[in-house]
Amino acid sequence: MKHRLSFGYFTLLTENIVEVIIDEGIELSLEMIEECDVFFKAHIFGNFGMLINRVNEYSYSDEARLCLGFYEDLKAIAFVYYSDNSQVIVEEINLLQVYEQWNSCIFSGLELERQQAFQWLQGELLMTNDQASNIG
Repeated sequence: MKHRLSFGYFTLLTENIVEVIIDEGIELSLEMIEECDVFFKAHIFGNFGMLINRVNEYSYSDEARLCLGFYEDLKAIAFVYYSDNSQVIVEEINLLQVYEQWNSCIFSGLELERQQAFQWLQGELLMTNDQASNIG
């Protein structure tokens, strides 16, 4: 199911995987990150993964960069890029978050890896759920 936010589309691919497509030319702000949080709390229950599909060119404010991905129950992020510029931005964001122990992976849309990104997310969420059930 596809949902329109003020800056892009969020599509629930499964009950716990959301594909995010930000509009062309947007600078993602802290307020937009908070809008994401409201969406996640209203539509996703439990562990989830995000497939960030960078089909459009956009940027992040400094504040948004620091807060990106800090959502309750977010267990994995797959980035799919389609240009050299998007690849650089995604790699920079990933490096910023390395100390926070993000579970993320980067895929090339130019090499038709969107499906691989989706499958990777499914596998990561299965492992997370298996680990939780072994603990409980």
